Amino acid sequence: MDKFGKSQPVTRVEDMRFLTGQGRYVDDIAPADALRAYVFRSPVAHAEITTLDVSAAREADGVHLVVTSEDLRAAGIDTGMTGSLATNRDGSKGAAPKRPVLAEGRVRFVGEAVAVVVAETLEQARDAAELIEFDYDDLPVSMALEAGGPTIHPEAPDNRGYDFGIGDEAATEAGFAKAARIVQLDIGDNRVIVNSMEPRGAYAEWQDGRVHLAFGGQGVWGMKGELARTYGLAPEMIRITNPDVGGGFGMKGFPYPEYFVLPHAARVTGRPVRWMSDRTEAMLSDNGGRDLVTTAELAFDEGHRILAYRLHTRSNLGAYNAHFGQMIQSQLFSRVLTGPYDIQAAYYRAEGFYTNTTQMDAYRGAGRPEAIYVMERAMDRAARELGVDPLELRRINFIKPDQFPYKTVTGESYDVGEFTRVMSRGAQTADMAGFAARRAASEAAGKLRGLGICYYIESILGQPHEDVKVEFTEDGGARIYVGTQSNGQGHETVFRQFLADQTGISADRIEVVQGDSDLIPAGGGTGGSRSVTVQANVTLQAVSQMVAGFSEFLAGEMGVAPEAVTFDDETFRAEGSNVTPTMLEAAQMAREAGRDDLLVWQTNAPLPGRSYPNGVHMAEVEIDPETGQVVCDRYNVVDDFGNLINPMLAEGQVHGGVAQGLGQALMEHVVFDEDGQLLTASFMDYAMPRADTMPMIGFETEPVPSTANPMGMKGCGEAGTVGSMAAVSNAVQDALWARGIRQVDMPFTPARVWAMLEGDAIAAE
Repeated sequence: MDKFGKSQPVTRVEDMRFLTGQGRYVDDIAPADALRAYVFRSPVAHAEITTLDVSAAREADGVHLVVTSEDLRAAGIDTGMTGSLATNRDGSKGAAPKRPVLAEGRVRFVGEAVAVVVAETLEQARDAAELIEFDYDDLPVSMALEAGGPTIHPEAPDNRGYDFGIGDEAATEAGFAKAARIVQLDIGDNRVIVNSMEPRGAYAEWQDGRVHLAFGGQGVWGMKGELARTYGLAPEMIRITNPDVGGGFGMKGFPYPEYFVLPHAARVTGRPVRWMSDRTEAMLSDNGGRDLVTTAELAFDEGHRILAYRLHTRSNLGAYNAHFGQMIQSQLFSRVLTGPYDIQAAYYRAEGFYTNTTQMDAYRGAGRPEAIYVMERAMDRAARELGVDPLELRRINFIKPDQFPYKTVTGESYDVGEFTRVMSRGAQTADMAGFAARRAASEAAGKLRGLGICYYIESILGQPHEDVKVEFTEDGGARIYVGTQSNGQGHETVFRQFLADQTGISADRIEVVQGDSDLIPAGGGTGGSRSVTVQANVTLQAVSQMVAGFSEFLAGEMGVAPEAVTFDDETFRAEGSNVTPTMLEAAQMAREAGRDDLLVWQTNAPLPGRSYPNGVHMAEVEIDPETGQVVCDRYNVVDDFGNLINPMLAEGQVHGGVAQGLGQALMEHVVFDEDGQLLTASFMDYAMPRADTMPMIGFETEPVPSTANPMGMKGCGEAGTVGSMAAVSNAVQDALWARGIRQVDMPFTPARVWAMLEGDAIAAE
């Protein structure tokens, strides 16, 4: 571990700033003279717009501008937002209806942006929005995850956005034909609202003919490309920045309509223009997560080995294609389709349907939690129906260590894994041997207790290459510019710690700079648990170049050949020379010698391959049958994250991910009525996990270093969520199994669980 990070649990340097209110979020840094924007949103889920008259609003006190889609088009702005398209089973592309920045002719979900009012104050903008004359003819609303129903887009007459398939259908059918046992389960995955602590916000200003857009996001270069496309501007005319960001979780990784309107408003008014979402507005307009149903089937031979795996998923796209909306439950779900198991035949069909609801896109894990949830719920059911210990069934079917590198049926190349070892450590850590006694104690108290297991594997996603710049400063320190973007994960700590480990520069002399498209040429932002692996990899390349460059320079100072100079992670040395400068001292020597070329190092490097973090989650729940209240009483995780830079931060990431998974499993649930109105549009109606609903989370690591990158690392940002939903759900199923309850679906709210126990199938839905 010496060479690739010293794995010290260094506390986060950011925390003092955040905890004392010194964070600089987008709403803190907006120019003092900025005008305020307010978005007028559709109050109905589906309607033809018959009147949109903003003339009275334009004359209201303090109003500088009211923007409609017609105004954007008149200014030469492309009003269509982009979205990736899945490939259908017949080879065609998924449906591509236009998603307008502001509504054009029709509204398709409650909360769709229709017009933007810009005024001196937010109160004036809100008041003016009340004067907008908005008349419409209602259209039928479609909420079903199935073909047919009222048409939302003519480009998708059956409301089907895509019909994706992957795997070998014939081999899968053959596997089922010769199966000794077949296990089938219908599995629901409820919709959630992301609810980052900081809602979305942005401001735009024009400076010397260039536009500057600052927003709370997960990277700057994607937004820069989209703004260049829509405005027809050369990239060098655009600067995008991300300040401190209070949570993203995938939801903030993409463009939203407001970000395209603000630059236009700033250009027309000649003033900076700012916008900040409130909580209900966020619930209406932010991309949602999950929302799918899957039928899963496993075929087993006589020895309980899986012969074939077959799935059919129907997912909700919302009213339009979000940026990666079509990819989440199709291509990304398929990345870990077969989990950690040696399955030679599988076929996955996924259909995405448009509904008159808010768009769906990535939420912590982006398809992989959904896939593992299905796999591990199905494995739990199989263990019950086959009468096999759930750990033993997994051991039988795990990919064995000598099978790596292992190519899955969906084309993933798992590099390494020792799943049985990790799971055995998990069983010991969770004290499975003591579960029977704990269950008996619960029963004596009139409670039901269940134990749930999930073994997950994750595929690290996102752009495989990254940029970095290291600059030696005149004050004797160093500055590292990174292409990723922290949303609260601790990047400032991790990246300076990694650079310190590789160069010997004291961490307190290193400054991390992120989130400014003017400072380095490109970057992939943050998403898919990519940040640490890609950024550390390119930093390692930069350090290698720095060592080579300084070694050549110092050779002249030492009077030796360049190849005689070595660097031991702290000082440069050469046999026969008593000159032993540190990296910072070498930089100062170069500065004094006029070698400015040695003071800035900039490079780009790709990862050789993706990494696959994996691990076991074990949860115990206790249920009060009188009330249906579910308490997650014990929770333990053993993860294989490979080599770690900072175990403390990794544990924090797991804790946060588990909390989000448990939140979805136990309480979070988005509800729309039949007219498409959001019924859970505030924290009065949408439950969020709190400290008193979370268990203490035991966390240990059992590292198997990755061979896919020189640091042996595996990303850890989303792993907690990937494993937690199935662990808790399987625990609830275990607790209720003896009561004859065979179908349990998240969220396990008291009312739903009580209805299950009372046999009220309708109330339990």
